[in-house]
Amino acid sequence: MTHEPKTALITGASSGIGEACARRFAAGGWNLLLLARRADRLDEVCQAIVSEYPVDVQQLCLDVRQLEASRNLLLYIQKQRLTIDLLVNNAGLAVGLEPIHEGVIDDWERMIDTNIKGLLYITRVISPLMVARRSGHIINIGSVAGKENYPAGNVYSATKFAVDGLTKGMRIDLAPFGVKVSQVAPGAVETEFSTVRFKDDEERAKLVYRGFTSLSGADVAEAVWFAANLPPHVNVNDLLLMPTAQPSATIIHRK
Repeated sequence: MTHEPKTALITGASSGIGEACARRFAAGGWNLLLLARRADRLDEVCQAIVSEYPVDVQQLCLDVRQLEASRNLLLYIQKQRLTIDLLVNNAGLAVGLEPIHEGVIDDWERMIDTNIKGLLYITRVISPLMVARRSGHIINIGSVAGKENYPAGNVYSATKFAVDGLTKGMRIDLAPFGVKVSQVAPGAVETEFSTVRFKDDEERAKLVYRGFTSLSGADVAEAVWFAANLPPHVNVNDLLLMPTAQPSATIIHRK
């Protein structure tokens, strides 16, 4: 008996962990609805996936920080008659690395709006659809920074502590309806993360990953794939994924 392919909605899918998740799920035969702010980059990712895998890939250019964008997402899903089996709340960023007394307010707002409010806006659209079907899975991409703080990580860590807390609360609220909620929290992952944090200072960003083997986006995507493909009665509540050389948030053994 053949089964209809499942559909994964992935935010922040134009690069890094989001793109890697899109590729991993396409390789596994899942259809995709990919969301990102950068239309040109999102086009490239979608075209590359479609050329390689026989799956349906749809895309929507939007900014998760904008409440109106989440409303447009719901209209799109209804118009296309999509069933979202998995939501990967991946969109997130760190901006700046200053101690709290030197913090840049605009940086704080970008992190709070993306990492917390963006996750909430998209979840508020998708979770009622899953509740109505009494099935579905939400996987939030957290961080080791949401488990332990580090110098000058203040507001970024606070947003990821919020993701950790929201994941726990969402799991409690949605469990009666058969909806799974998981968190995958990685340590150092070499993506555009540090380039964004240091505002396009490529040399400073490269130093973050020098002298050890960091995680890749594909490593994190493999963990997300694992969590999403367990039997219905099994849920990964929380998965902390670290480079072998990084035993904690503040310690990295470099060669």
